[in-house]
Amino acid sequence: MDWQGWFALGLAGTSLILMSVGRIAPYLVMMGVLVVLSASGIISADQALAGFSNSGLITVVAMFVVAAGIHHSGGVDLLVHHLLRNPKTVRSAQARIALPVSLLSGFLNNTPVVATMIPAVHAWSRKIGISPSKLMIPLSYSAILGGTLTLIGTSTNLVVNGQYQQLTGGQGFSIFSITAVGLPVAVIGVAVILLVMPRALPDRKDQQKFGSMREFTLEVAVSFDGPLVGKTVGEAGLRELERLYLVEIERDGSVVTAVPSEERLRGGDRLVFAGDTQAISDLLRINGIVPSVHEDEPSLSQDRAERRLVEAALSPQSDVLGMTIRDARFRDRYGAVVLAVARGGERVSGNLGNIRLKPGDVLLLEARPAFVSRQRYNKDFLLINDLETETPRHDRAWLSWGILLVLVGLAACSVLSMLNAALLGAAMMIITGCCSVGQAQKSVDVPVILTIAASFALGAALLETGAARFVAEGILGLSQGNVLLAILLVYITVSVLTEVITNNAAAVLVIPVVLSMTSSMGVDAEPFVIAVMMAASASFATPLGYQTNMMVFGPGGYRFGDFVRVGLPMNVFIGAITVVVIALVYGISIG
Repeated sequence: MDWQGWFALGLAGTSLILMSVGRIAPYLVMMGVLVVLSASGIISADQALAGFSNSGLITVVAMFVVAAGIHHSGGVDLLVHHLLRNPKTVRSAQARIALPVSLLSGFLNNTPVVATMIPAVHAWSRKIGISPSKLMIPLSYSAILGGTLTLIGTSTNLVVNGQYQQLTGGQGFSIFSITAVGLPVAVIGVAVILLVMPRALPDRKDQQKFGSMREFTLEVAVSFDGPLVGKTVGEAGLRELERLYLVEIERDGSVVTAVPSEERLRGGDRLVFAGDTQAISDLLRINGIVPSVHEDEPSLSQDRAERRLVEAALSPQSDVLGMTIRDARFRDRYGAVVLAVARGGERVSGNLGNIRLKPGDVLLLEARPAFVSRQRYNKDFLLINDLETETPRHDRAWLSWGILLVLVGLAACSVLSMLNAALLGAAMMIITGCCSVGQAQKSVDVPVILTIAASFALGAALLETGAARFVAEGILGLSQGNVLLAILLVYITVSVLTEVITNNAAAVLVIPVVLSMTSSMGVDAEPFVIAVMMAASASFATPLGYQTNMMVFGPGGYRFGDFVRVGLPMNVFIGAITVVVIALVYGISIG
């Protein structure tokens, strides 16, 4: 191996150290590596930039948009409503999360699945009286295991497939190629979660429940043609909302106070709640609840998906001071509808439309996106905070699931390639209004995409310079030519790397080594590549190893040691099960 190979190995080692320390973002590290490799001439410009046009990477981008369509159409809320309900035990609650999440993560990128489920599970945990710390790790682990069910379950699988195609020139893997290994591993893994996690996880009460909150008066309405018409307050779930209290119902000029749970809702009912901003965001996701507006203040019902919640504090120079909310005509004046008002941190009682505005009042507005940029420096407002909460388009929920099923069917039946099926699915999500163009843009995790694309440059350098073959020969020496032992060593290598750097980068770095190894051994590369996919996903031991672990770290109130205590044994167990299943599926002798 010449100096270019040693240089590439040194660069790989340096990048691993920098990413494991965590002071520099992974995408910056990998982009820096790309620049060095290209500028030094170790790889050509085409090789350096090949990752940005890789079919696996583009598929990942498209699947982010598909997941956004499911989320913004309320598709996941549909599942939550029908599946979570009211469990009696911690194990039952974990099962209601683990089973649907693992299945869902097999067909959607598991990262946006967890992002969507976190607020729903957090609110649900308060409702059923079970600590979030008992539910958040099972949520993440189930999504991780579910991501191994199909090729589209996690971005790592798609990226590995794309790199495999690029380096070998072959067709790559089908959508269910990994299923023969991933399904039994996922079933066993979920069973372990349900058997062990109820006792192993800490029981830490939700600190946010007793934290300080700004209390609003919120007025919403029951949609005339929505699913809540005819239901009682209790059946609609309006008595089970945490940090929201139904104060009264205004109906046909009269007011129902001290509302009983048996009161039946009618179309057009105005519901007055008291509560805080986060709870209000949850309320507006309920299918059948719409913003309440007065007859002389028309609704912003058009372009509903383009609207968002905004907090705005009135300044002493505001033109609307002294006016009632009804007379201020916010819709005409600002392009916004007042949903709630708080004064001095407390709710203002009375009919929302009749509240007279004072300096410092904090208004919760539903506004069009331009409101924030247009009004940020307006003398009428002291502070504007975009809450980035948009009401789902529930009428598109089933449509979004239909698009996903068509996408999977086309790819599974080889009518379209995985790339074209994902692109078609993403386009349909936008065209049908399941998500807007803006929502689609926000759904794409740019740092993740840059990390993956730049990682291809280092992978190409390791292969071109012979560094990958050098490492492969070292692993072959340890395995002494035993195929199953070689697969185990590959799995351990990827698993360790995944805990200290990103799982995508770990997989991309190891694939060139695997291809060199299998070429030297004269064996099929597929079981080795499957082992890389599985190891890069099955990261349980630290919150740093997998993105979903980090996402649940805060909401679950966890400490670093919580993951090590339950996740390290999980890593070892799942690794052993995976290697055994690979041996059985591919007929590899243990001896």
